[in-house]
Amino acid sequence: MMEATLWHPVALASAVGAAPLAVTLLEHALVLWRDGAGPVQAWADRCPHRGARLSLGRVQGGRLECPYHGWQFDPGGRCAAVPALPAFQPPASHCATAFACREAHGLVWVRLDASAEDSGLPAFPAEDDPELRKMNCGPYDVATSAPRIVENFLDMAHFSFVHEGWLGLREHPQIADPVVQDTPRGLRATGCQAWQPQSNLHATAASLVEYSYEVTAPYCALLTKVPEAGSTAVAHWRESIGLYICPLTPETSRVWFRLAVADFESPDEKLAAFQHTIFTQDQPVLESQSPKRLPLDPKAERHVVCDRVSVAYRRALVRQGVRFGVL
Repeated sequence: MMEATLWHPVALASAVGAAPLAVTLLEHALVLWRDGAGPVQAWADRCPHRGARLSLGRVQGGRLECPYHGWQFDPGGRCAAVPALPAFQPPASHCATAFACREAHGLVWVRLDASAEDSGLPAFPAEDDPELRKMNCGPYDVATSAPRIVENFLDMAHFSFVHEGWLGLREHPQIADPVVQDTPRGLRATGCQAWQPQSNLHATAASLVEYSYEVTAPYCALLTKVPEAGSTAVAHWRESIGLYICPLTPETSRVWFRLAVADFESPDEKLAAFQHTIFTQDQPVLESQSPKRLPLDPKAERHVVCDRVSVAYRRALVRQGVRFGVL
């Protein structure tokens, strides 16, 4: 499964503390924990002894201790001690199953299959921009497939109906015809425009907002948006939003948003509240879609010209051989 060779977000980095944390990725049960030095470990949530969930254990002296018989595992997965046999030296075969794990964009990322070439983490160019403040929103657990959520993120035609009064108006449903280009990771779309009454937290007037999109991995995407000058209380307002999805099962997902905004004054709660409002407007519609898995057959659903970006996304999934969360 090619999806297992990619990096996927599984938790906020700040959520992994002194206790083991159970997470799910691609239907695999994992446990996250930090050793004494601080780096996050990502293992199969299963003790190799009798299959107990390691996430029910505890971190003791820089080791993860199984809740059943107290077996202790060092960072990397090596079994270091079997309390019932103090003199026993566990062989290498007694190890826990460890996976590649990294921290970036405020999230913990895991790669289940390291046999293929590492294509790297999905990029977030705004990360290194000192003029933009970064923060994460979420997680949101959503009862639909990851590709359905990405496609919604790329879709502007729903703004006037799902986000009426915020990102769109029924009186202005038209959207510009974007320029879409395939990329090795997915696609890039530019020239996207929408008339929005409140395009951001600091909007003071309705304006025409310029969008650009990029799919950076099968289940990750970015957008940047710039409103017309003079339409916000913050001069030179601009923002980038990263969509990062953990595919839990083929029909359930966990979602985070990475915000990069030209606002260093508003409290986190206020910035998060705007994003929360927008996504919770999307969520019931997303969960209503049938089938929950995104159909890749061009004849399965009807398309029109303004679906250009989402059709390109479906073609990218076919091109990349994605099978998880699609039909």
